Amino acid sequence: MKRHEFLRELHKVTANRNYLEIGVNDGRSLRLSRVPSIAVDPAFKVTTEIRCDVHLVKATSDDFFARDNPLQHLRGGRHPWRNLRRGRRPLGHWRRTTLDLSFIDGMHLFEYALRDFINVERHSDWSSVIVFDDMLPRNVDEAARDRHTSAWTGDVFKIIEILNRHRPDLVTVLVDTQPTGQLVVFGADPRSRVLSRRYDEIIAEFDVPDPQKVPETILDRVRAIPPETLLEAGFWHPLARARNRRLPRTRGWDALRSALSRLTVDG
Repeated sequence: MKRHEFLRELHKVTANRNYLEIGVNDGRSLRLSRVPSIAVDPAFKVTTEIRCDVHLVKATSDDFFARDNPLQHLRGGRHPWRNLRRGRRPLGHWRRTTLDLSFIDGMHLFEYALRDFINVERHSDWSSVIVFDDMLPRNVDEAARDRHTSAWTGDVFKIIEILNRHRPDLVTVLVDTQPTGQLVVFGADPRSRVLSRRYDEIIAEFDVPDPQKVPETILDRVRAIPPETLLEAGFWHPLARARNRRLPRTRGWDALRSALSRLTVDG
Protein backbone atom coordinates (compact mmCIF):
# COMPACT_ATOMS: atom_id res chain seq x y z
CA MET A 1 0.00 0.00 0.00
CA LYS A 2 1.32 3.43 -0.93
CA ARG A 3 1.67 6.09 1.73
CA HIS A 4 -1.14 8.35 0.47
CA GLU A 5 -3.52 5.41 0.26
CA PHE A 6 -2.63 4.54 3.85
CA LEU A 7 -3.17 8.13 4.97
CA ARG A 8 -6.54 8.24 3.22
CA GLU A 9 -7.67 5.15 5.11
CA LEU A 10 -6.18 6.46 8.36
CA HIS A 11 -8.38 9.55 8.10
CA LYS A 12 -11.36 7.19 7.92
CA VAL A 13 -10.54 4.78 10.73
CA THR A 14 -9.44 7.48 13.18
CA ALA A 15 -12.69 9.40 12.59
CA ASN A 16 -10.60 12.48 13.33
CA ARG A 17 -12.34 15.79 13.90
CA ASN A 18 -9.28 17.90 13.04
CA TYR A 19 -5.93 17.51 11.35
CA LEU A 20 -2.46 19.07 11.49
CA GLU A 21 0.09 18.62 8.72
CA ILE A 22 3.71 19.72 8.90
CA GLY A 23 5.28 19.75 5.45
CA VAL A 24 2.72 20.54 2.76
CA ASN A 25 4.72 20.72 -0.46
CA ASP A 26 2.22 20.40 -3.34
CA GLY A 27 -0.71 19.33 -1.15
CA ARG A 28 -1.03 15.66 -2.13
CA SER A 29 -1.46 14.53 1.47
CA LEU A 30 -3.43 17.60 2.57
CA ARG A 31 -6.07 16.94 -0.08
CA LEU A 32 -7.05 13.78 1.84
CA SER A 33 -8.45 15.77 4.76
CA ARG A 34 -12.16 16.55 5.07
CA VAL A 35 -12.07 18.16 8.52
CA PRO A 36 -10.84 21.53 9.85
CA SER A 37 -7.09 21.48 9.25
CA ILE A 38 -3.88 23.44 9.75
CA ALA A 39 -1.04 22.94 7.29
CA VAL A 40 2.42 24.36 7.96
CA ASP A 41 5.24 24.82 5.46
CA PRO A 42 7.66 27.72 4.87
CA ALA A 43 7.55 27.23 1.09
CA PHE A 44 4.44 25.29 0.10
CA LYS A 45 3.32 25.22 -3.52
CA VAL A 46 -0.11 23.64 -3.46
CA THR A 47 -1.09 22.44 -6.93
CA THR A 48 -4.05 20.21 -6.05
CA GLU A 49 -7.61 20.91 -4.99
CA ILE A 50 -8.01 21.09 -1.21
CA ARG A 51 -11.40 19.96 0.04
CA CYS A 52 -11.33 20.93 3.69
CA ASP A 53 -11.51 24.06 5.84
CA VAL A 54 -7.78 24.68 6.02
CA HIS A 55 -5.51 27.34 7.47
CA LEU A 56 -2.32 27.37 5.37
CA VAL A 57 0.57 28.67 7.42
CA LYS A 58 3.62 29.84 5.50
CA ALA A 59 6.19 29.51 8.29
CA THR A 60 8.58 27.04 9.82
CA SER A 61 6.99 24.66 12.29
CA ASP A 62 9.15 26.12 15.07
CA ASP A 63 7.78 29.60 14.37
CA PHE A 64 4.24 28.28 14.10
CA PHE A 65 4.29 26.61 17.50
CA ALA A 66 5.92 29.68 19.05
CA ARG A 67 2.78 31.67 18.25
CA ASP A 68 0.22 32.54 20.85
CA ASN A 69 -2.71 30.16 20.42
CA PRO A 70 -1.40 28.29 17.33
CA LEU A 71 -4.50 26.07 17.09
CA GLN A 72 -6.88 29.00 16.98
CA HIS A 73 -8.27 27.95 13.60
CA LEU A 74 -9.40 24.61 15.01
CA ARG A 75 -11.45 26.21 17.78
CA GLY A 76 -13.28 28.60 15.51
CA GLY A 77 -11.01 31.57 16.20
CA ARG A 78 -12.00 31.87 19.86
CA HIS A 79 -9.19 32.36 22.35
CA PRO A 80 -9.78 30.15 25.40
CA TRP A 81 -9.24 32.91 27.95
CA ARG A 82 -10.75 35.85 26.12
CA ASN A 83 -13.97 35.91 28.14
CA LEU A 84 -12.07 35.64 31.41
CA ARG A 85 -9.99 38.69 30.57
CA ARG A 86 -13.20 40.59 29.89
CA GLY A 87 -14.50 39.65 33.31
CA ARG A 88 -17.09 37.18 32.03
CA ARG A 89 -17.48 33.50 32.68
CA PRO A 90 -16.11 31.25 29.94
CA LEU A 91 -18.54 29.41 27.71
CA GLY A 92 -19.53 26.21 29.44
CA HIS A 93 -18.88 23.96 26.45
CA TRP A 94 -15.34 25.13 25.78
CA ARG A 95 -12.52 22.70 26.36
CA ARG A 96 -8.86 22.65 25.43
CA THR A 97 -8.42 21.97 21.73
CA THR A 98 -6.40 18.83 21.11
CA LEU A 99 -5.15 17.41 17.83
CA ASP A 100 -6.85 14.20 16.73
CA LEU A 101 -4.54 13.36 13.81
CA SER A 102 -1.14 14.90 13.03
CA PHE A 103 1.20 14.17 10.13
CA ILE A 104 4.88 15.13 10.50
CA ASP A 105 6.59 15.34 7.12
CA GLY A 106 8.74 18.44 7.37
CA MET A 107 12.50 18.82 7.18
CA HIS A 108 14.07 15.36 6.84
CA LEU A 109 16.56 15.72 9.65
CA PHE A 110 15.89 13.97 12.94
CA GLU A 111 16.31 17.05 15.14
CA TYR A 112 13.56 18.90 13.24
CA ALA A 113 11.24 15.89 13.41
CA LEU A 114 11.96 15.54 17.13
CA ARG A 115 11.09 19.19 17.80
CA ASP A 116 7.94 18.79 15.74
CA PHE A 117 6.92 15.80 17.85
CA ILE A 118 7.62 17.65 21.09
CA ASN A 119 5.41 20.53 19.95
CA VAL A 120 2.66 18.36 18.52
CA GLU A 121 2.50 16.25 21.68
CA ARG A 122 1.86 19.33 23.81
CA HIS A 123 -1.34 19.85 21.80
CA SER A 124 -2.36 16.18 21.76
CA ASP A 125 -3.85 13.62 24.14
CA TRP A 126 -3.57 9.89 24.80
CA SER A 127 -6.23 9.24 22.16
CA SER A 128 -4.45 11.31 19.49
CA VAL A 129 -2.69 9.70 16.54
CA ILE A 130 0.66 11.09 15.35
CA VAL A 131 2.27 9.93 12.11
CA PHE A 132 5.85 10.38 10.90
CA ASP A 133 6.63 9.97 7.22
CA ASP A 134 9.78 8.57 5.54
CA MET A 135 10.89 6.38 8.44
CA LEU A 136 12.24 3.42 6.45
CA PRO A 137 15.02 4.46 4.07
CA ARG A 138 15.86 1.84 1.47
CA ASN A 139 19.60 2.41 1.53
CA VAL A 140 22.28 4.44 3.29
CA ASP A 141 22.44 7.07 0.55
CA GLU A 142 18.74 7.81 0.94
CA ALA A 143 19.26 8.27 4.69
CA ALA A 144 22.06 10.84 4.37
CA ARG A 145 21.77 14.14 6.17
CA ASP A 146 23.33 15.90 3.21
CA ARG A 147 20.93 15.16 0.35
CA HIS A 148 22.53 13.78 -2.80
CA THR A 149 19.78 11.51 -4.15
CA SER A 150 16.45 12.26 -5.86
CA ALA A 151 14.51 10.19 -3.30
CA TRP A 152 15.49 11.31 0.21
CA THR A 153 14.34 10.33 3.68
CA GLY A 154 17.17 11.94 5.60
CA ASP A 155 17.92 10.54 9.03
CA VAL A 156 14.45 10.83 10.57
CA PHE A 157 14.56 7.04 11.07
CA LYS A 158 16.46 7.85 14.29
CA ILE A 159 13.17 9.01 15.81
CA ILE A 160 12.24 5.34 16.25
CA GLU A 161 15.14 4.63 18.60
CA ILE A 162 14.84 8.00 20.34
CA LEU A 163 11.18 7.48 21.23
CA ASN A 164 11.61 3.84 22.19
CA ARG A 165 14.53 4.64 24.46
CA HIS A 166 13.43 7.91 26.05
CA ARG A 167 9.64 7.51 25.92
CA PRO A 168 8.75 3.89 26.63
CA ASP A 169 5.36 5.14 27.81
CA LEU A 170 4.42 5.66 24.15
CA VAL A 171 3.57 2.92 21.66
CA THR A 172 5.27 3.21 18.28
CA VAL A 173 4.10 1.17 15.29
CA LEU A 174 6.22 0.95 12.15
CA VAL A 175 4.12 0.57 9.03
CA ASP A 176 5.43 -0.94 5.81
CA THR A 177 4.00 1.58 3.35
CA GLN A 178 5.58 2.39 0.02
CA PRO A 179 7.95 3.83 -0.74
CA THR A 180 9.66 4.67 2.58
CA GLY A 181 7.43 3.64 5.45
CA GLN A 182 5.73 5.49 8.28
CA LEU A 183 5.69 5.48 12.06
CA VAL A 184 2.41 5.80 13.95
CA VAL A 185 2.64 6.94 17.57
CA PHE A 186 -0.04 6.39 20.22
CA GLY A 187 -0.37 7.51 23.82
CA ALA A 188 0.78 11.11 23.64
CA ASP A 189 1.14 12.82 27.02
CA PRO A 190 1.01 16.63 26.81
CA ARG A 191 2.42 16.89 30.32
CA SER A 192 5.64 15.07 29.47
CA ARG A 193 8.80 17.15 29.29
CA VAL A 194 11.25 14.25 29.01
CA LEU A 195 12.23 14.91 25.40
CA SER A 196 12.57 18.66 25.80
CA ARG A 197 14.72 18.23 28.92
CA ARG A 198 16.95 15.68 27.18
CA TYR A 199 16.96 17.41 23.79
CA ASP A 200 20.58 18.61 23.89
CA GLU A 201 21.75 15.21 25.12
CA ILE A 202 19.87 13.46 22.30
CA ILE A 203 21.27 15.81 19.65
CA ALA A 204 24.81 15.29 20.91
CA GLU A 205 24.45 11.53 20.54
CA PHE A 206 22.55 11.23 17.27
CA ASP A 207 23.93 14.11 15.18
CA VAL A 208 26.78 12.34 13.39
CA PRO A 209 28.37 12.93 9.97
CA ASP A 210 27.48 10.98 6.85
CA PRO A 211 27.40 8.17 6.00
CA GLN A 212 24.71 7.37 8.53
CA LYS A 213 24.72 3.98 10.22
CA VAL A 214 21.26 2.68 9.37
CA PRO A 215 20.27 -0.43 11.36
CA GLU A 216 19.63 -3.55 9.30
CA THR A 217 16.25 -3.85 10.98
CA ILE A 218 15.33 -0.53 9.34
CA LEU A 219 16.71 -1.36 5.91
CA ASP A 220 15.06 -4.79 5.95
CA ARG A 221 11.82 -3.49 7.53
CA VAL A 222 11.98 -6.29 10.06
CA ARG A 223 9.64 -4.71 12.60
CA ALA A 224 7.26 -3.00 10.18
CA ILE A 225 3.74 -4.37 9.97
CA PRO A 226 1.53 -4.37 6.86
CA PRO A 227 -0.62 -1.22 6.73
CA GLU A 228 -3.75 -3.35 6.37
CA THR A 229 -3.00 -4.98 9.73
CA LEU A 230 -3.12 -1.64 11.48
CA LEU A 231 -6.08 -0.27 9.55
CA GLU A 232 -8.19 -3.36 10.19
CA ALA A 233 -7.47 -3.51 13.93
CA GLY A 234 -10.47 -3.55 16.24
CA PHE A 235 -9.49 -0.70 18.54
CA TRP A 236 -10.25 2.24 16.25
CA HIS A 237 -13.94 2.59 17.06
CA PRO A 238 -13.42 2.35 20.85
CA LEU A 239 -10.56 4.84 20.52
CA ALA A 240 -12.73 7.37 18.67
CA ARG A 241 -15.55 6.87 21.18
CA ALA A 242 -13.20 7.42 24.12
CA ARG A 243 -11.77 10.52 22.46
CA ASN A 244 -15.18 11.99 21.70
CA ARG A 245 -16.31 11.35 25.26
CA ARG A 246 -13.05 12.89 26.47
CA LEU A 247 -12.29 9.93 28.69
CA PRO A 248 -9.20 10.50 30.84
CA ARG A 249 -6.03 8.53 30.24
CA THR A 250 -6.72 6.39 33.30
CA ARG A 251 -9.92 5.07 31.70
CA GLY A 252 -8.67 4.24 28.23
CA TRP A 253 -4.93 4.03 27.68
CA ASP A 254 -4.23 0.65 29.28
CA ALA A 255 -6.77 -1.10 27.05
CA LEU A 256 -5.44 0.59 23.93
CA ARG A 257 -1.85 -0.20 24.85
CA SER A 258 -2.72 -3.87 25.33
CA ALA A 259 -4.46 -3.99 21.94
CA LEU A 260 -1.49 -2.35 20.25
CA SER A 261 0.95 -4.71 21.93
CA ARG A 262 -0.98 -7.72 20.64
CA LEU A 263 -1.10 -6.15 17.19
CA THR A 264 2.65 -5.62 16.91
CA VAL A 265 3.46 -9.06 18.32
CA ASP A 266 1.02 -10.82 16.00
CA GLY A 267 2.13 -8.66 13.07
